[in-house]
Parts: sequence; C-alpha cells; structure tokens
Amino acid sequence: RYAARRGDAELELSKKEYELLLFLMQNPGVPFSREDLLEKVWGYDYFGEVRTVDVTVRRLREKVEDNPGAPVYIMTKRGVGYYFNK
Repeated sequence: RYAARRGDAELELSKKEYELLLFLMQNPGVPFSREDLLEKVWGYDYFGEVRTVDVTVRRLREKVEDNPGAPVYIMTKRGVGYYFNK
C-alpha cells in the first residue's frame, strides 16, 4: 500500500506519488530539478517526458495540500525545481 497520513485522514497515493513525496520529505528544503527527480524517483531507465514530474506534483498537491493553488508543503523554487517545505 502506498499511503500517507495527514492528520486523521489517510491519503491514497499512487506508487510514484508516494515515492516522490517520500524522496522530497527525506530531503527537506533541497530543490530538485525535473531531471533530477526523474533520475532519483523514476530511475535511470525512464524515457518519458520531464512534464511527467509536473503532473505527478500537481496530483500529489491535490491530495496533500489544503489549497493546491497555494501550496505550503510541496513547493516550487522558480527556475530550479521542487522541494518539501518542512
């Protein structure tokens, strides 16, 4: 099961959503580019689009954030990448 808890609620996450959240949480405050995340979370053999990261982040924010349009946990550092705000 790929699940996380937020307060009393259990979040049902896809495998990649879970792996991405776990990776970002293990490296709080460190921004990672799309390419870095594809390498570290999806693996060296992933040949898809870098926008896959954006889609996964968007879906993850919809599950984790109170207001996905104004995130407080999964942040974007403009021109750099995504990071977890501890």
